[in-house]
Amino acid sequence: MQLHSIKVEIPEGCNIILGQTHFIKTAEDLYEILATHIPHAKFAVAFTEASGQCLIRSEANDEELREVCIRNLQNIGAGHVFCILMKGAFPISVLNAIKMCQEVCTIYCATANPLEVIVAETELGRGILGVIDGASPKGVEKTEDREHRKGFLRKIGYKI
Repeated sequence: MQLHSIKVEIPEGCNIILGQTHFIKTAEDLYEILATHIPHAKFAVAFTEASGQCLIRSEANDEELREVCIRNLQNIGAGHVFCILMKGAFPISVLNAIKMCQEVCTIYCATANPLEVIVAETELGRGILGVIDGASPKGVEKTEDREHRKGFLRKIGYKI
């Protein structure tokens, strides 16, 4: 078995959701979730089949994001993985709906941070072991940090 660390491309101003799924209709179902929950946003979804033709299936309302999703999945090289990129929306707006999608097995991450995917490769193929999402902790929140966090959530409209 070999281990690989794959850097994931996240365009400026975008968030990514990376997960595991299991069925050919995933691309369409995830597209419908995105279109109904964040119709104002630009987004793309791509999904890797793990049997049959083993194609990367994709849907998008933004071709540039579609191309990046496909490129990310080609680099990861594992079957039954989906990649969603969104611009103009946060994952929190769609994450529960995605989790409820009957094909979705696992969510590895939802982030705008630099992202690396840890992939194991065997004779059968590749699989995601986990992700490295952003940087390691640098300290513990202080009073002024807590106040900043609460102010930020109100500034972006997530708290009153």
